[in-house]
Amino acid sequence: MAHDMNETIAALTAPGKGLLAADESTGTIEKRFKALDIPCTEDTRRRYREMLFTTHGLGEFISGVILFEETLRQKADDGRPLPQVLIEQGIVPGIKVDKGTVALAHFPGDKLTQGLDGLAARLAEYQPLGARFAKWRAVFTITDETPSAQAIELNADALALYAAYCQQQSIVPIVEPEVLMDGDHTIERCAYVTQEVLAAVFHALHRQRVVLEHMLLKPSMVIAGKDCAHQAAPSEVADYTLRCFRRTVPAAVPSINFLSGGQRDEAASANLNAMHGAGLALPWNVSFSYSRALQSLPMATWKGNAANRSAAQLALYRRARLNSLAQQGRYASALEAQAA
Repeated sequence: MAHDMNETIAALTAPGKGLLAADESTGTIEKRFKALDIPCTEDTRRRYREMLFTTHGLGEFISGVILFEETLRQKADDGRPLPQVLIEQGIVPGIKVDKGTVALAHFPGDKLTQGLDGLAARLAEYQPLGARFAKWRAVFTITDETPSAQAIELNADALALYAAYCQQQSIVPIVEPEVLMDGDHTIERCAYVTQEVLAAVFHALHRQRVVLEHMLLKPSMVIAGKDCAHQAAPSEVADYTLRCFRRTVPAAVPSINFLSGGQRDEAASANLNAMHGAGLALPWNVSFSYSRALQSLPMATWKGNAANRSAAQLALYRRARLNSLAQQGRYASALEAQAA
């Protein structure tokens, strides 16, 4: 059944809400489970995600959840499909559709996201299972030599073609160009690369006739590399980020939902909050689409033990609430102690 993309956009951009990215690949979630001595099986992954999705009141702060394909087909203990569990919480289910990255030939350090082959057929299959939006991620590593112009252009073209396929199926595309925080680069270098990437992405979207009003952007914030000696304060992150995005992102885009990209939970909230306190009239909704910055404490609390389920759900609820406050410019670091 085709859904109206305007209705999906309206639901995803509801005031005070953001997205939960629960679309980790099997390999990625295995690494996170292993660090906590949690066995990684299809059933433990199902039980973990069911725990997240059945958190009472999650829909107060989360408008949509990005799922991994395996999760889209799984059921809760009571037999309900997991996408239906979300729908009953007032949350829109979505699906990650890219197939991960490969090294870009002849361009050391650059990567290209794959998954366009058969994408149209897969999207047609995902929609009846409940998916109303999709996500495709491209990654850009900052070094003295990367990202190359070739890597930027090829990934921008892939993002645009993916978005066009989605809209053809009445599925809202989330376009995710992530400039990685790995490395020792400065915030100035990150700003330069981010601006080059976004300019290429929107040029490609225009060429592919993607309707900007029917998409969301999921980018990284403009921050220094995690090994850089100078780590910017939230106000500085907000200044660099908003300057870059006001130069490159058309006002027709309904929402920018920032990824956390490995930031600490508190930093991701504080940086988002600072964007709403910068005193600028922004043409887009500015919110979050976090994975680790929402899941790290709930996963560490759960540890694969059913006895920890309620405590883990409470941790997720509190973290989602703090990010909702940040999305409204009402977050303060003092709230972290209260939440704990």
